[in-house]
Amino acid sequence: MATAVVTKTAWKLQEIVAHSSNVSSLVLGKHSGRLLATGGDDCRVNVWSVNKPNCVMSLTGHTTPIESLQISANEKLIVAGSQSGSIRVWDLEAAKILRTLLGHKANICSLDFHPYGSFVASGSLDTDIKLWDVRRKGCIFKYKSHTQAVRCLRFSPDGKWLASAADDHTVKLWDLTAGKVMFEFTGHSGPVNVVEFHPSEYLLASGSSDRTIRFWDLEKFHVVSCIEEEATPVRCVLFNPDGCCLYGGFQDSLRVYGWEPERCFDVVLVNWGKVADLCICNNQLIGVSFAQSTVSSFVVDLSRVTRSGSVSHGLLRNNEPLAQPTPTGSSLRRSYDRPSTRCSKPQRVKRSSESERRSPSSEEDRDEKESKAEIQNPEDYKEIFQPKNVISRTPPHTNEPFPAPPEDEPVTAKEAVKPIQPVEVQTPVPKQELPESFQRPPIASSTPMPRAEPSVIPAARNEPIGLKASDFLPALKNQSQAELVDEEIMSQIRKGHKTVCMVLTSRHKNLDTVRAVWSTSDIKNSVDSAVATNDLSVVVDLLNIVNQTASLWKLDLCTVVLPQIEKLLQSKYESYVQTGCTSLKLILQRFLPLITDILAAPPSVGVDISREERLHKCRLCYKQLKNISNIVKNRSGLSGRHGSAFRELHLLMTVLE
Repeated sequence: MATAVVTKTAWKLQEIVAHSSNVSSLVLGKHSGRLLATGGDDCRVNVWSVNKPNCVMSLTGHTTPIESLQISANEKLIVAGSQSGSIRVWDLEAAKILRTLLGHKANICSLDFHPYGSFVASGSLDTDIKLWDVRRKGCIFKYKSHTQAVRCLRFSPDGKWLASAADDHTVKLWDLTAGKVMFEFTGHSGPVNVVEFHPSEYLLASGSSDRTIRFWDLEKFHVVSCIEEEATPVRCVLFNPDGCCLYGGFQDSLRVYGWEPERCFDVVLVNWGKVADLCICNNQLIGVSFAQSTVSSFVVDLSRVTRSGSVSHGLLRNNEPLAQPTPTGSSLRRSYDRPSTRCSKPQRVKRSSESERRSPSSEEDRDEKESKAEIQNPEDYKEIFQPKNVISRTPPHTNEPFPAPPEDEPVTAKEAVKPIQPVEVQTPVPKQELPESFQRPPIASSTPMPRAEPSVIPAARNEPIGLKASDFLPALKNQSQAELVDEEIMSQIRKGHKTVCMVLTSRHKNLDTVRAVWSTSDIKNSVDSAVATNDLSVVVDLLNIVNQTASLWKLDLCTVVLPQIEKLLQSKYESYVQTGCTSLKLILQRFLPLITDILAAPPSVGVDISREERLHKCRLCYKQLKNISNIVKNRSGLSGRHGSAFRELHLLMTVLE
């Protein structure tokens, strides 16, 4: 007689390589639970369909890393805020940029769409909150009250209020029509990361880095209850659609709470690390997290999670379990009055200045022309955003639940309790002890950024450069092979051991030679000997020492080092590029004015041997700097730390153009 298969409560759905650089933000579409948007340090916004391997659409236009994302309630619009303070709104169905909104002076930390009107709220590191009219490109209100960065914004279900959470430990409730603070909730002892309105009652939940969740009554403006026993900061919160409980996303766990009285109904261990966003669809909770360039999605089966009743975990009073929770609902507190039509535009009680209400049109228009929506997967795009049946949008309202894997999988027990570790996705890990029935979540990469190897290998990494574990292991002909024989592994490792030792011995010998020359001669001869080894790693080691003492630099040293700097700036290793940038900056600051002055000076009368030698060195350095300036100019458009370093060098080298 066949036995029923017991399925898992929580499991990993998928892992994708979302960007060519680190992922900086992500958000789920709450309407369908099947739409995912990711933002990265590569200044792109990539749109995905959950559990599909390929990027559907890539949105470009931002020039600095993406700091915050939000998808509209109907999943037709997406807004992205960048590190520079600019905001861009795209129309996903039309696949085009809709608006560019300028006005913030620092990073955009939080965004939210109004539930009914065409409005977007933005919170920034500059402590300001702004309400934008997407139709008119203008800033309607500017709210100033927080003293530190605004980390989360949420509109109330009826669209009349706005809740803000900030690093100043406060939660503020704003009246959109009056344009002022209705109430300031204090009580958290650390930065407040998230706020969330109850779907029907006048109740607000806030989660903080102080490891507490507080529930606030929006009629009487007082704290209802506080969950205080958690061991890690609260990363995200979400009310159940019927309002019966609150889900709290923590490091590697999901907790289910009631608030009158405060209690924990259930705890589900999920290997999602630092979860970034949650949504609910088909009685399943979808959670997403990111580490470096990878994004992982997880599923929790809510039918197997306790959401009310007598079972509680962890919260006790007087060493006794809490009493049965009072039923929640409209009988306890007032409910929102939802408008039957789209909300009207708020009255402008406090008008912003013209410069704040409207962004510079010329700059905006130019930015919008540079912004693009690149459709990478036409089939998925048509299925999601341009369905044949317009009434039933896709992702459809009747999405099938994600199938749960069987409970007896060999890896699941460890997955449930082992904290997720950042992985270097470029390094394949040999598959060991995996049964044929076990299928790993697909690892996919964003279509617009195909890459077999990274353009720059990070200086901070968990593995040696150029060494992959799989290179030292024999290839498995049968993927279901249970285990590798120790003798085979050792013999494979020994094959490359002599080569590695020879490389390290040669490098040690070269460094000893350079050190000997340094102790008996001047710095230029030491650099000459390092260059003669034809090993860039030796040159980098020497330059890292020379860069610490600017007085060691001389003009004749520049003639030897500049050709090596040209090689370092084009290296694929981040540490080499950093050393090259540091050395070039020192040369430009100390010698470029001297070089240009000598070359511009009129020829001298008579014979001056020393001046002729100096002139020859300056011409040689000038020629080499011109060659390097082309490399610097081409790389000044990069994002992140490299881009800023190259842009600074480009400014120093403008006199060469």
